[in-house]
Amino acid sequence: MTEKTYNVLFLCTGNSARSILAEGILNATGGGRFRAYSAGSQPKGAVHPLALKTLDALGYPAEGFRSKSWDEFAVPGAPQFDFVFTVCDNAAGEACPVWPGQPMTAHWGIEDPAAFEGAAFEKEQAFSQAARYLKNRISAFLNLPLSSIDAMALKKKLTGIGTLEGATTLAEKVK
Repeated sequence: MTEKTYNVLFLCTGNSARSILAEGILNATGGGRFRAYSAGSQPKGAVHPLALKTLDALGYPAEGFRSKSWDEFAVPGAPQFDFVFTVCDNAAGEACPVWPGQPMTAHWGIEDPAAFEGAAFEKEQAFSQAARYLKNRISAFLNLPLSSIDAMALKKKLTGIGTLEGATTLAEKVK
């Protein structure tokens, strides 16, 4: 019997930093059980170079990423998602497209490392910290018993993951 592969979409407004980091981390650590994607409501059109540098520094693939609109995933033939996670407060507050299949959703907001103002090494630290917060959330997600947990309990667990260290104010309020 083949184990199900779960499709996961990470959403952020610009799809240039946090959602890219999350996509890269889950694809690298999901053990083939997950296929991660990322998109934005107002994509920047380019992936932030420090997002790619951070993925590479952590030993994850850093090629093949692009900043894209969530509209790409709301058309016939697009992947059907099992999970959709917002990783920025702006995306969580926007009216998202209707995703076929009624995926489980949760808000895993963390601060935007691309918005950090400071010296170059401090910006790199902001990206490293964002990646650490996302990796912690993804690790908790990977340890959930997805094939045996009921929907209400799963929703509660997914919401709780969004309140782990580094959660934004909105993520804390969703609790």
